[in-house]
Amino acid sequence: MTIEWLAGNRLRGTTAERPVSGLTAPSVGGWVELARTTLGSAGDTISVGSLADKRYLMFLCDTLNTGGSTQPRIRGGNSTVDTGSNYSQRMQRNGAADATGTSDQSTYLYDADNSPQFMVGYYANLSAKEKLGLGHTVVQSTAGAGTAPLRQETVWKHAFTSNPYDVISINNIYGTGDFNTGSELVVLGWDPADSHTTNFWEELASVDLSGGAADNLSSGTFTAKKYLWVQGYFNGSGAAVANVQFNGDTSGNYAQRHSLNGASDVTSTSRTNLESYSAANIASGTGQFINLFIINNSANEKLIIGHISKEGTAGAGTAPNRSELAWKWANTSAQITSINFVNTDTGDLGTTSSLKVWGSD
Repeated sequence: MTIEWLAGNRLRGTTAERPVSGLTAPSVGGWVELARTTLGSAGDTISVGSLADKRYLMFLCDTLNTGGSTQPRIRGGNSTVDTGSNYSQRMQRNGAADATGTSDQSTYLYDADNSPQFMVGYYANLSAKEKLGLGHTVVQSTAGAGTAPLRQETVWKHAFTSNPYDVISINNIYGTGDFNTGSELVVLGWDPADSHTTNFWEELASVDLSGGAADNLSSGTFTAKKYLWVQGYFNGSGAAVANVQFNGDTSGNYAQRHSLNGASDVTSTSRTNLESYSAANIASGTGQFINLFIINNSANEKLIIGHISKEGTAGAGTAPNRSELAWKWANTSAQITSINFVNTDTGDLGTTSSLKVWGSD
């Protein structure tokens, strides 16, 4: 994602990232839904076809299962899915060392597991170039806040240079179970020439602390949506942290897994919040940027994929810090309709702190 800093620490992205409320007349385009398949009965394939020719693709995939293991793998092609040995990949799973695979017939999004999984990924879809993809997967694992979720980060390429993609499928090739009813694949597209006003992502909340530093930055109540995209910038007024709670839940219903600066994964369970960066606080005058995607089904645990960039010491002489995370909220009776970033350190969240929430069904 392309981020540009403006005066007053405001953020501006490309038109691909702009929400519908940010589109200007006549229109400037954005991520548009190209196709969606929701399983009406259990099966091993979730496929979308007849995709418009877009230079960039984004996909959201929510898989449930019938009780046996499922192993989501992704394929693409034009008119038909390529099942040849034309895929290669590099992945990191749960903080372990990188693993690679070459001359494969598909790309792993996660190994076999018998719990819900949520995947977010992107493709560069130029016709005459190999298709390059990157994706992030969060896996519920054992239900309940007493078990941390699992995660995988994957980059891949498909040696397919004759056409752009117009079909993508998620396949359970080796798992013993099936994708259950309600499993879904949504594919979005963006192209520099786009000029539509039908953006997939709708702005649900936009708040900041310009009125004064505080210990809490809340989205307020927003409309429930199946898919949520959250971005926040938080600076420290004194030492501060920006921990997350949903719908005002302060009970021990959260579990997390994260890696800090490439170190081995750390897990924490039965928490009263989700820790956005655990190694150190946001020092006074410095900032932290967080990007989250959430699958927000009412009857399922909420699964969250996240990435964090933390300024650390100001100036180009010090590298920033990073965190890759997988979270879950063990609530199976309601959708997320509010998000709070809560400071529990000695200072406050500063006046340039801001929070944006987008969503779509």
